[in-house]
Amino acid sequence: MIDLKDFRIFSDLKEKEIQKLRENTRKIKYGRGENIFQEGAPAFGFYLVFEGMVKLVKRSMRAKSQILKIVGPGELLGETTLFDKGSYNAYARTLEPAVIGFIERGDFFYFLERHPKTIFRLYGRLSEELKAFQNKLAERSYSSSKERLARLILHLGRSGVELSRAELAEMAGVSSKTAIRTLSELESRGIIAIESRKIKILREEYLQKIMEPFSIDFNPSLII
Repeated sequence: MIDLKDFRIFSDLKEKEIQKLRENTRKIKYGRGENIFQEGAPAFGFYLVFEGMVKLVKRSMRAKSQILKIVGPGELLGETTLFDKGSYNAYARTLEPAVIGFIERGDFFYFLERHPKTIFRLYGRLSEELKAFQNKLAERSYSSSKERLARLILHLGRSGVELSRAELAEMAGVSSKTAIRTLSELESRGIIAIESRKIKILREEYLQKIMEPFSIDFNPSLII
């Protein structure tokens, strides 16, 4: 399990400053498939992932779901509500057993007032994530379903995250039938191998060739 000093936004803090943050961080253990927060619930702070992987999901009025991102150790959840004091616009659910930290908004703002450099690191991270979502939105307009799934499969293969076919479809923004058909095609051609929910990449160069790469590279703990 990682420590607070391993989070990028806190990487320049001294040990004494990290210790102050530790005192304001409440860690909670979650099992697989447990909700961390619900869509529409009031936000009183934000979450830090110390261990495990978590998906952030947006549900429509017609009960359709879209996985916005998957985050792992060193990443944040619910940080977009820090400054507007609103409610969570999606729900967060664990994909595997996880250890999640929580810092209340007031405690964190008090800390930021005394350590303003952390604000710039937080803004930098939010800016990168915004650009990634803009790229993903544009990808929906000009990339085929196969291209979108190829990029996602590469990211999942590198991170070791296991998703069901329905979850793959939700994250790539394609129908379940399209996801199943595309995965079957890639498997029959020897590009990938599927064992239960785990996808093993056999010919990475093929997936690299057909996908539209993002201009921003994240670590394996963040998949958008």
